[in-house]
Amino acid sequence: MDPKRELTSVDLAALVRELGAHEGAKVDKAYLYGDDLLRLKLRDFDRGRVELIIEVGEVKRTHTVAPERVPDAPGRPPQFAMMLRNRLSGADFAGVEQFEFDRILEFVFERDDGVTRIIVELFGQGNVAVTDGEYEVIDCLETVRLESRTVVPGSRYEFPDSRLNPLTVSREGFDARMDESDTDVVRTLATQLNFGGLYAEELCTRAGVEKTMNIADAGDAEYDALYGAIDRLAIDLRTGNVDPRLYFEDDGGEDASDEGTSDGDEESPERVVDATPFPLEEHEREGLPAEAYDSFLSALDDYFHRLELGDEAESDPTDTRPDFEEEIAKHERIIDQQQGAIEGFEEQAEAERERAELLYARYGLVDEILTTVRRAREEDTPWKEIEARFAEGRERGIDAAEAVESVDGEAGTVTVELEDERIELDASEGVEHNADRLYTEAKRVAEKKEGALAAIEDTREDLAAAKRRREEWEEPDEEEADDEEDEERDWLSMPSVPIRENEGWYDRFRWFHTSDDFLVIGGRSADQNEEIVKKYVDPGDKVLHTQAHGGPVTVLKATDPSEAVRDVDIPDSSIEQAAQFAVSYSSVWKDGRFAGDVYVVDAGQISKTPESGEYLEKGGFAVRGDRRYLDDTPVGVCVGIQCEPYTRVVGGPPEAIEGKAETTIEVEPGRFAQADCGKRIYREFRERFEDESFVRKVASPDRIQHFLPPGGSRIVED
Repeated sequence: MDPKRELTSVDLAALVRELGAHEGAKVDKAYLYGDDLLRLKLRDFDRGRVELIIEVGEVKRTHTVAPERVPDAPGRPPQFAMMLRNRLSGADFAGVEQFEFDRILEFVFERDDGVTRIIVELFGQGNVAVTDGEYEVIDCLETVRLESRTVVPGSRYEFPDSRLNPLTVSREGFDARMDESDTDVVRTLATQLNFGGLYAEELCTRAGVEKTMNIADAGDAEYDALYGAIDRLAIDLRTGNVDPRLYFEDDGGEDASDEGTSDGDEESPERVVDATPFPLEEHEREGLPAEAYDSFLSALDDYFHRLELGDEAESDPTDTRPDFEEEIAKHERIIDQQQGAIEGFEEQAEAERERAELLYARYGLVDEILTTVRRAREEDTPWKEIEARFAEGRERGIDAAEAVESVDGEAGTVTVELEDERIELDASEGVEHNADRLYTEAKRVAEKKEGALAAIEDTREDLAAAKRRREEWEEPDEEEADDEEDEERDWLSMPSVPIRENEGWYDRFRWFHTSDDFLVIGGRSADQNEEIVKKYVDPGDKVLHTQAHGGPVTVLKATDPSEAVRDVDIPDSSIEQAAQFAVSYSSVWKDGRFAGDVYVVDAGQISKTPESGEYLEKGGFAVRGDRRYLDDTPVGVCVGIQCEPYTRVVGGPPEAIEGKAETTIEVEPGRFAQADCGKRIYREFRERFEDESFVRKVASPDRIQHFLPPGGSRIVED
C-alpha cells in the first residue's frame, strides 16, 4: 500500500487532545522553510523544549518532533516568518481546536497586546492563515478566492462550509444520512458520514457489517452495530483513550513486535505506511507489522521521519552532489520577496505622501469638516448625532458632508474620501497636524525601505557564494554537453531533466530575448528605471515607454554592455515585441485594459537633464526630437520553461517566448493576484513534466511570478 502522506480527520481529532497538553508553553521563534513547512519553537516549563511542525505541501501534517530531528534554521527569514516572530515572540500557547470534523486545526496564541490565531488547512492545496483575535487575516501562505470562500490578507477568514460531524451526530441524523444514500455501506460511511475510505472500512469491520452491502439491504441491526462502533470511536477520541501504532509494509522479514513501546530504531528495513491513534483491524487483517507507541505525537514523529528517510533511500544513493539548485532557488526566492517588500514600501510611502498633499489641495473642504466636528464636540454633541448631521448634509448636497465617508466616535476620527482616496483624520486636530502625521508615516516607511535594501544586498552575496560553490564542485563536460545538444529530446517525458543554470547580468530586471535574439530589459521599480537609464542605454539602442503612467523604462539592446558599440539594424518584429513588453508590464495591464500606446526613440534622444522649469521624477527621462508611436499595441505575456541551452523560466511576449521554451502558458489581464497566478502556472507545469522535482527547482512560483505583470492575471485557456 502507498504510505500515508496526509493526516485524516480522525488523526486530527486524536492530535488535538495531546497537543493541548502543551497549553501555557511560550513561543520562542518561528521559521518558514520553502513555501509550505512552518516550524514553531516553544518552551514548555514542565516538558522543556517543544518543536511544532506544520507542513501543507505534498505532505500535510502537524505534530511535535524531537529537537534533534528539526531541520537546520534557514538563512535570512522570509517576510512571513518575520511577521510570525513579531506577533508570537513571548506569546502563550492557549490551545488548539479542530474545526468541526474537517482537516482544519486552529492554534491560538495569547499575548498582552492581543490574540493570534494560526489556522492550518490540511486539505486540497493546503494553507496556513494567520489571523488576529477577530479572524482578520494578517497573512497566509496561499490566497484563496472562490465563490464559496475567500482567504486574503485584510479580509475576515472564512471557514469552508460545515460538513456533518459523525462523532457528534444523533442517531436520527445518522439514520437519515444512511437512508439518503444509494450506494453500499462503506461508501456511505466514507462520503456521507465523512470518515474517508480507511476508517469507513475499519468501522464496518469493527461492527461486523459487510462493507459491500447495499444500503437498501441494511436494516436496524446493521445501523445499530455501525452507530455503536462510531460512538465507541468518538468516546475514545474525546477521552484520549488512544493506543497508537506505526504500521509497516511487510517485506517478508520477521514481523515487528506488537508489544512494548518503540525505541525509535531507525535501522528497520521495513517501509512505514501508516501511523494511527488506535490499532486498526483492517491493517491487522492485511498482516501489516506494527509497533506500539506511548503517544500519537511520538508515533507521528517517527512515522514522518522514517517516511522521509525512505524517500531519500529511494533516490540515487551514489548521487552525493549537494543540492546547489535548491540553495540557489531559496536565495532567489528570498531576493524576490525582499524586492517585493521594497516595492511595497515605495508604494506605501508614495501613497502616504499623496494623501498628505490631497489634504492641502482640498484644504478648505477638509478644514470645514474638522471645524464642524470640533465645534460640535465642544457643545457635547454625541458622535452619533454628528454622524446623522453629515448624513443629512449629504442628502442636501453639501460638499463637505458628501466627502465624509464615516465617523468613529470611539477612535475620535472622521474618514473622508477625496479623489477616490480614503483618509482617516484625527478630528481633534487641524489640517496641518493630520497632513504632518501622514508625512511622518511616509518617512517611517521610507526608512524601512533602506533597511530592506541593505538586507537584499546581503542575500545577493549569499546567492553569489552558493553559485561559486557550485562552480567549484564540478566543471561541465563540454564534449558530453555537445553530444547531448545534438540529440532530440522529449524533455516533458524525461524522468530526470539535467539542470543547467546561467544567470545573466540582466536577470534582476524584467527581460526577454526577441524572436530575432535581441535582448530587451525593463525596470521593476523607479530605482531600476533610474539605473537602466543611467547605466544600460548605449548608442544604437531603442528606448520605449508607454503613454500610460507607471510603466517600465524599456530598452531594446543593440549590443551587450560588454561589447563595442556598432551599427545594428534592428528589425520591426523586435521593436513590436519590445513595445508589447512595455505595455504589458505597465499600468495598462494593472487597469485591466488589453491595449495601450507606446512610443519609440533612439538612445541619443533621451536625457536625464531636464529643460529649464522641468522636473524629472526618479526613473524618468527627457526626450528630445520626434517620437515614433505604436498605437493600440496589444498586451500579451507568455511564461515558459526553457530546457536548453539553459534550464530556467522565461517570460515575455508570446511570439518571442513560444519559440524558446519547451512548454508555455499564456496569461491575460484577470482577477488573480500575481502570487495566485504564479502558483496556478506552477501547478500546471508540474503536471506537464514527468520530472516534478525539476519544475520545483527551476520554476518555483516565485520565479514564475518574476515574469508576471503587476496587477491581476488569468491563464488563457486553449
